[in-house]
Amino acid sequence: MDMTNLTGSVVALITPFEEDGSVDYEALERLVEFQIEGGTDGILVLGTTGESSTMTDAEDVAVADFVVRRVAGRVPVIGGAGSNSTAESLRKSLELQKHGVDGLLLITPYYNKSNEEGIYQHFAQVMDAVNLPCVLYQIPGRTGCSISERNLERLAAHPNAWGVKDATGDISWTTMAARYVSDEFRLWSGNDDMVVPLLSLGGSGVISVWADVAPRTVHDMVASYLAGDVEAAWRIQLDNLELIHALFCEVNPIPVKTALARMGLIGEHFRMPLWPMADQSRERLYAAMRGAGLID
Repeated sequence: MDMTNLTGSVVALITPFEEDGSVDYEALERLVEFQIEGGTDGILVLGTTGESSTMTDAEDVAVADFVVRRVAGRVPVIGGAGSNSTAESLRKSLELQKHGVDGLLLITPYYNKSNEEGIYQHFAQVMDAVNLPCVLYQIPGRTGCSISERNLERLAAHPNAWGVKDATGDISWTTMAARYVSDEFRLWSGNDDMVVPLLSLGGSGVISVWADVAPRTVHDMVASYLAGDVEAAWRIQLDNLELIHALFCEVNPIPVKTALARMGLIGEHFRMPLWPMADQSRERLYAAMRGAGLID
């Protein structure tokens, strides 16, 4: 599916697990349909929220293939193909491309980090080899390194560089990145509490954890802004801050999976080292969900 003109809310989909740790494909099917029925504009699998760092290569491919087949062209599907090893990111990208994803999410190298030119080459060598639009993933809080302005300028000019997901939480970096936004290179929020400010800088939408539990709300917020109803958009943003903050009161994706379990969509199962929420955090999350009308 052509995602060239994609805007709106792209859900960063969780990966549901059975109690024994295997992928729960029945729950995954429910989640896909919940998202489609809720008006989501796109689906990202195998991202941070999808616990991809705990999954095997075979599981990655199986989950991506399952979602692509279940979505059946109704919305674009983006596959997370990030790794701190450039060769591994390239291998995974080509494999996901073969299984029909519409785009790729590529993260900066983590732990080994690299220098300036190495970070550029990390992205460029993958994009040179694939035939899909690629989203660069900027999340220094997880990776310990950043895409510099010079590298962003260079990478934005690559024909397969379709956009950047900004999860810095740093409006200074966002305003810098906005200088390179064009019809060919899009800016996407990776922070649910900063979507409307990023849209005001020319952003196209959000790759959202919040959308896992409230796809219609997130879609409507972005759609309202892009249609010119800025007040409606910022009201949705501000009215949902308690829920958004509760969804990140412990490390992602622990709270959002807990919320989805409370909504009856999945079982509350994680892969180590993720662990169930502390009671105080859980109470905060459930209170925010009640306030947002997600549960009674």
